[in-house]
Amino acid sequence: MFRSLAPWGALLALLGGLMLPGCGAQHAKGVPASGHKVAIGKSGASDPKPALPWGSSAASSILPGDILVADSHNNRILLVTPQKRIVWQFPSPGQPSPLTDDDDVFFGPRFDEIITNEEGHNVIAIINFKSRKVVWTYGHAGVAGSNPGYLNTPDDAFLYVKAQGQLITVADIKNQRILFIDRSAHKIVKQYGVTGLYRVNPPVSFAAPNGDFPAPQGGMLVTQIGGNDAIWLDKNGKVLRTIHFPSDLYYPSDANFTPQGNIICAFYTKPGAVVIMSPQGKVLWRYSPSTGPRALNQPSLAVQLTNGLVLLNDDMNDRIIVIDPRTNRIVWQYGHTGVSGTAPGYLDVPDGLDILPAGVVPGGNNPIGGHLWSYPGNGY
Repeated sequence: MFRSLAPWGALLALLGGLMLPGCGAQHAKGVPASGHKVAIGKSGASDPKPALPWGSSAASSILPGDILVADSHNNRILLVTPQKRIVWQFPSPGQPSPLTDDDDVFFGPRFDEIITNEEGHNVIAIINFKSRKVVWTYGHAGVAGSNPGYLNTPDDAFLYVKAQGQLITVADIKNQRILFIDRSAHKIVKQYGVTGLYRVNPPVSFAAPNGDFPAPQGGMLVTQIGGNDAIWLDKNGKVLRTIHFPSDLYYPSDANFTPQGNIICAFYTKPGAVVIMSPQGKVLWRYSPSTGPRALNQPSLAVQLTNGLVLLNDDMNDRIIVIDPRTNRIVWQYGHTGVSGTAPGYLDVPDGLDILPAGVVPGGNNPIGGHLWSYPGNGY
């Protein structure tokens, strides 16, 4: 990991050895270990006939719906209610997983599909929620590359519905580019950045872009590891703002907009940090305990909910948590801090999340919208 910019060629060589989110070093396993099947039901108890096999539970005072979790080192995706019940998972319990290192998971526009980027496996996959089948992929499994059809450490794949068809965007980190992929044609139709050129000069070139979140009016918020910043682009790729993060923090990950129009970003470090900043660059909130149970260990995504609470995946602590910014206390947690496992209530490097709002039934006839990152004109 780097703390400051050096000549870009040297940094590009260094980047090849970086532990990017989702590619972290293995850490000591705890009990329960591999081989335990995840039961669908209450945490720690089997419930073969859940009341809500496809739908969202009622919202709680903390969470607006169920949480979709990329349980990356277990190669699975879970849907967990605010009451900590697993109501859906991919693959089905006991089935082999077609996923390897599912780094992020986001619902498609109508919540009937899930898109995930297998960061360490160099593949993007789309999964039909109802059938639990992979219906689309891009990339060559386990093979990094930059030619058409290849990826190198893809991050944050999003699925959009446009007038001309469905579009996937992804931050192709080690190729130093943001890609726009036509789903039906299976080809790149637009690109930001120069393939292989590590240089802080957006939108011409980027320095390890690891986020490409939707922005208002069809724009995009690109996170640069090497620039320690987030670049707000308009729908044509023009830079509207550059948000520079505090100089004592490094390795920004997955910056995105809050409901109030500010920018929230996690920092993939140990101890980790989360900041909320105004578009003008003022720090509005910071969470960075250095020790104790509140300390973070390489968090890669934080989002602010409409109730003001902050939801994040604390990757190497093997947990998903909710923080109350008013008190800086953890008010909800799924997973056992620093103990990985496969049994109900356990995770192994959760590296991404999304929200299924209460009342939405995946696979049903849902309207486009209602996502955490929905903005007017962004395709949803």
